[in-house]
Amino acid sequence: MMFPKFTYIRDKKRLKAVAALPCQLCFKEGQTQASHSNQSKHGKGRSIKASDQFTAALCQTCHTEIDQGNQLTKTQRDYMWNLAFERTERLLNAN
Repeated sequence: MMFPKFTYIRDKKRLKAVAALPCQLCFKEGQTQASHSNQSKHGKGRSIKASDQFTAALCQTCHTEIDQGNQLTKTQRDYMWNLAFERTERLLNAN
């Protein structure tokens, strides 16, 4: 399967701003990480992280469940990450 070339953005300022937000799934504060998308449409693949523009504010527990958890299906994990990403974007754009 061929994928079109993808332009990656690496942005430390964005990663820091995302990590400063509360978790956008459980709303825990003070333990948030910038969680990169695991979806190929966001540039994820072959040991390459998705572009930094596709990061969501997640605590370590939520981040681990979405990345490696076995309690959710892939569809559920994608849905939860997308929800957290949309909430993250709203908060970042509100400031």
